[in-house]
Amino acid sequence: MLVGILVTLHVLLSLVLILFILLHRGQGGGLSDMFGGGVGGGLQGSAVVERNLDRLTIVTAVLFGLTNCALVVLL
Repeated sequence: MLVGILVTLHVLLSLVLILFILLHRGQGGGLSDMFGGGVGGGLQGSAVVERNLDRLTIVTAVLFGLTNCALVVLL
């Protein structure tokens, strides 16, 4: 039961992590431009969005790593 929950959470976190990484702005812009990251609002607005996206990506990556370690121990 616990392994099934961890596997489901791990897969969900991996998909969210992929999404967050793709939303990051690269050198030539990223998918975040499609959602208004590069449109207007000045430099401050896009910097705040980018900083929050960084934080969400880090939290998701840490949770992904923890579920990975938990699955290694349980399996």
